[in-house]
This record gives sequence, structure tokens and C-alpha cells, in this order.
Amino acid sequence: MIKMDAAGLTAFLVETFPQVHSDFAVEGVTEQGVRLRLVTAERHLRPGGTVSGPAMFGLADVAMYLAILSRIGPQALAVTTNCSIDFMRKPVAGVDLICEAVIHKLGRVLAVGDCLIYSEGKAEPVARASLTYSIPPK
Repeated sequence: MIKMDAAGLTAFLVETFPQVHSDFAVEGVTEQGVRLRLVTAERHLRPGGTVSGPAMFGLADVAMYLAILSRIGPQALAVTTNCSIDFMRKPVAGVDLICEAVIHKLGRVLAVGDCLIYSEGKAEPVARASLTYSIPPK
């Protein structure tokens, strides 16, 4: 059951993470997860003009965080306990990245999901991440 829609997640980011909220745009919330855009800027690039690994990691982490909050509501203290990321292709330079986050299990204490990251307009993913989150007790 969806408890926070795209507008609610965006407002939460603005309020809770004012230092980075402008890097992201929530594009959609579904029963499976969240679609999140990284609005790429020069600060996200590495030598060679491509999006850096840390920026892609951040995109996956924020996307899964928001996917979980879309189901449990605004709990700022949900935290990442594990993340594994595979960088599969070089992102297209000068293009935003799109992350599709899918929740596979949402329990009382842990949530598990996967993310696929794409260069906007491309069919093949540039990275894949698997994440586990700890959900704080109510």
C-alpha cells in the first residue's frame, strides 16, 4: 500500500535533506517501487566526463530509501545496512540518470530491493545495485 506519493516524497526530501534534494526528481511511485532521476551536473562527473561511481551509488541509495518510505511513511531514520553495486556500462555524458528501484521484501525490521540505473533514453542499464535497509521500530 502506497503511503507517500511522488509529491510527498519530494516534499520529504526538501525538508529532510535540503543539502541534496535538488539533485533528485521523483518521477513516479508504483506498487513495486520508485522511479528517481539524478539531475546530473558538473559536480557529479569524474575525469573523462562521465557520471562518477559515488554519484550512481547515491542515486541507488536515495531511490531505495524513497521506495521504502513510499510504503512505510516518513521515517527519516531508516538506514542502509548493505549495498552491492555493479557498474556495467559507461553512462552517457551530459545526460541525466534514471533509477528504477524495486522492493522485493518489506518486513518489520528489514527491507530488501534492487535498483537498475539507466542513462536517460537508453535501454541498457549502466549499473545494478542490491540494497538492504533497516527500518526503525515504531
